[in-house]
Amino acid sequence: MSRLANANVTSRVVRALKRFGFEEYAGSKHTIMTHPDGRYTTVPRHPRINPMLLKKILKQCGIGEDEFIRNY
Repeated sequence: MSRLANANVTSRVVRALKRFGFEEYAGSKHTIMTHPDGRYTTVPRHPRINPMLLKKILKQCGIGEDEFIRNY
């Protein structure tokens, strides 16, 4: 099982992305996270995020799984 399977609570994912320098912009169904260098991603507002979707979010952000888990 992937280590990301246990690291998929939306509110904690948003907080972890903020630690990487991303800023949060609230939408109605999604949270848009942007970084000053131009990277961005969309995080759905669900209680939990599918581990495969979380992996894609991290890829868009340019963050490795190990690095994310340490800051989660």
